[in-house]
Amino acid sequence: MRSLTKRRTLAAAALNETLPVNSAWWRARAKAHGELLYVALGDSVAQGIGASEPARGYVGILAERIAHRSGLTVRTVNLSVSGATVTQAVGYQLPRLAKVRPDIVTVSIGANDIASWDARTFETGLTTVFDALPPHAIVADLPYFYLPGNERKVAEANAIVQRLAARRGLTVAPLHASTKRPGILGALTLFAGDRFHPNDRGYEVWASAFAPLVDERVDEVVTERAAASGQ
Repeated sequence: MRSLTKRRTLAAAALNETLPVNSAWWRARAKAHGELLYVALGDSVAQGIGASEPARGYVGILAERIAHRSGLTVRTVNLSVSGATVTQAVGYQLPRLAKVRPDIVTVSIGANDIASWDARTFETGLTTVFDALPPHAIVADLPYFYLPGNERKVAEANAIVQRLAARRGLTVAPLHASTKRPGILGALTLFAGDRFHPNDRGYEVWASAFAPLVDERVDEVVTERAAASGQ
């Protein structure tokens, strides 16, 4: 047990060293030209921490998918911040979101709220986040947490996500169902060494929860642009 704990601690320390690397990578992508603008909000998982490279995180996978499906270049603005809670997203990410007009938006936030769970604080923060989103935004529910105690909190959080999203007509990506589907095998194969962040295979699962909804949104944007140009 001590050996396992030590390995996890060392892995977590190694992943911490990738935080500035991932942040710099996404800042560079935000400066690139793109015919479509994709904006992601979230925490360290949206940053791709745990993947072999930022592009292998779910935001990177979705950005590539958007480009392939649309046939257009994509500028990706990743507003996520490692460690962010919904309250912290309100303070940092929403003011930046207000400055852009994205074609596609994905949101995955709330996993960091589970450790110090307070339903009222979570709902207050998430209400503010959802109110600031464009109507086409795709929001994810919280992922599968495996342990029963955490899963009870996640169930309460996801009920809030579903209720607030339904009131605003926001589409919910079924992240919890997608990450639960692999079962116990997922715990063994889909996580980085810290046993918290996904690895490359885990991020493919995360991306799969968003993919059909992102495809629908891309098709809408392409159709709207074609109509506007008279094609």
